[in-house]
Amino acid sequence: MQGLTLCALLALGGCASVPPPDGAMNMAQIQLQAARDADAADYAPVDLGFAQNKFQQAQAAMASRKYEDAANLADEARSDAELALAKARLGAARAKIQSKVDENSRLRERMEQAHPELSGQPSSMPTGLPAAAPTGDMPAPSSSVLQAPLPGAGGFQTVPQDGAPPTDTHQGAQP
Repeated sequence: MQGLTLCALLALGGCASVPPPDGAMNMAQIQLQAARDADAADYAPVDLGFAQNKFQQAQAAMASRKYEDAANLADEARSDAELALAKARLGAARAKIQSKVDENSRLRERMEQAHPELSGQPSSMPTGLPAAAPTGDMPAPSSSVLQAPLPGAGGFQTVPQDGAPPTDTHQGAQP
């Protein structure tokens, strides 16, 4: 009987020792709002939806005084919201880049219409900049030439300069 009472008290004590995760809930809410402000609904709707659902589950766990579950769900909601925010920022940057590419194309077309003699000719580089070196037949440095992996060596080996067989410099590799 005393063992049962002790187990019940320990179980109740364990539940009471977990404080409400107010900080985790606040951080999740802040990240959710930041994701919404960054137009995550347009650029990352699935990730934003995951974050919102987990936050709602965290709120329900808080209401049920399941603080450990609420803390875990709030952390997951915050992480999902951070991902949605990052994807929204990336999507916005890509849209901005595409807008500039489109604008450049329109300007190029207008320039070619205004000056047909320039059409089909490569644009001249501004003076003061060095000409770019041709890269068509540029060989890689000999130290980066790879050969097939050696059996048991655990990876590719570089070809030595003098034509000698490669040595294994990998620490801990066994033959």
